[in-house]
Amino acid sequence: MINLLSDTVTKPTPGMLKAMWAAEVGDDVFREDPTVNALEAKCASLFGHEAALFCPSGTMANQIALKVHTRPLDEVICDEMSHIYQYEVGGYAFHSGIAVNLLKGENGILRAEMVEAAIKPRYDWLPRSSLVVIENTCNKGGGSIYPLKQIQEIRQVCQKNSLALHLDGARIFNALVETGDSPASIGAEVDSLSICLSKGLGAPVGSVLIGSQAFIAEARRVRKAMGGGMRQAGYLAAAGIYALDYQVERLRDDHAHARQLAVALNELSWVVNIRPVQTNILIFDLVSPRTPVQFLDYLKQNGVIASAFGPQTIRFVTHLDVTKEMVKQGIEVLKGY
Repeated sequence: MINLLSDTVTKPTPGMLKAMWAAEVGDDVFREDPTVNALEAKCASLFGHEAALFCPSGTMANQIALKVHTRPLDEVICDEMSHIYQYEVGGYAFHSGIAVNLLKGENGILRAEMVEAAIKPRYDWLPRSSLVVIENTCNKGGGSIYPLKQIQEIRQVCQKNSLALHLDGARIFNALVETGDSPASIGAEVDSLSICLSKGLGAPVGSVLIGSQAFIAEARRVRKAMGGGMRQAGYLAAAGIYALDYQVERLRDDHAHARQLAVALNELSWVVNIRPVQTNILIFDLVSPRTPVQFLDYLKQNGVIASAFGPQTIRFVTHLDVTKEMVKQGIEVLKGY
């Protein structure tokens, strides 16, 4: 089966499993798991920050960041395609009692002038703008990338207006292998960021929230309140360390595979509006009367799994368990529809 459903479906490689079995562990709630401590120190150093926190999921890492950066009756400014708005169950309201100020960027990418124009004046009847969240790469935008210059310009707006800036960097390494920017150059422009280990990097579980010592100290308390305090989590952290050491550069293969699929789709008369393919996510629309239900059923019958992403929209996601041969086979399946 060729699974293009998501890059979250990957299985640990033999090398990763070996690292997990060999992990030295302790009780992370007491900060006594040496492998978790090593992962957190590694991530903080990589992005040029003081501290980090291992979390069970990217959603939890983002929700902790929202909680720590804001107080009730504040608002977060973000793109309408943002993961924190689209796919985190309204957690911004549930956990933090804040509003969202949605902007319409280009494939999920905001510009500094848009952010500045969205900041609300301080009136009693308006929520207080206190946080900006950007997503790099943007999932719903088709794996779109923020240029570093654009992040720097947004950072300047935030500093000028005393707003915090959080980066949802679930797929930040997909962006970095394309742009050539260093993790530290991105980290320098944000107050906090989350990175996901269980997407393209191929670890089975976990995300890391990164920020200052004071920010992470408060984040630990919020993680505990959300039920995210884990015990012998070093077995999972070891997979994350392995992923960062050995499975970053190979993300380029996933991007190449997504582009191959896009080229094939571009030749099909029943496919329109293929979003720009910058990384490993490929989003396109079907021409009516074809529907996602019919199309996905055909794919499944022919050994391919994918997902609907809208009334006429399909998403393919490439990852380390999708080989070059699988891509060729998938293209033949597409041609036969």
